[in-house]
Amino acid sequence: MDLKTTANPIDSAGPVKQVLANLFYGWGYNFYRRENQLRADDLLIRSKLSELLGQSRARAQALEAAFRREHLPAPTRAQPFPDAAAVGAAQALQRAAQQIEALETTIRNAAVPEMDRIYQRHRNERAALERLVEADSALVAAIVGLRDAVLALPDGAAATAELPRLLRVEEIRALWTQREQILAVLQ
Repeated sequence: MDLKTTANPIDSAGPVKQVLANLFYGWGYNFYRRENQLRADDLLIRSKLSELLGQSRARAQALEAAFRREHLPAPTRAQPFPDAAAVGAAQALQRAAQQIEALETTIRNAAVPEMDRIYQRHRNERAALERLVEADSALVAAIVGLRDAVLALPDGAAATAELPRLLRVEEIRALWTQREQILAVLQ
């Protein structure tokens, strides 16, 4: 993932601009610092990941509803109980949607990379934030693949066979764990 780079005009500042820079740092935030841009990029990426997972979850829920309408009709006197295989398949679709929702919730509620002025002097925050954005990029690739695969499923019957295989929840959780380890360095 290639992120844009903005030159910091305060770096080559004259005396008046240095006062402006001191005011920026006095308030504790400089919009042009690469670390702050990376922090903001991380938040944007996580927001997009949540959106992609939301689309995947919505499609999985729609597939489940379509499957239930098609394969689980209302009970009749002749058949008062639903087909056990159809119920199991519908529950598998429901569990898949719940797994996607759990991933979405985890990503949406994750910790934000903190900006602590005291520790900025004692650690290489920029390198850690760059690794964090790289980890987020790997997550984007995995989640975009998941979303595209879920959206390509034609109907609920195909989804019962394919969706559990397509989820790759463990792969996404492993990528998320790597991201959390990088974030632990920043805290």
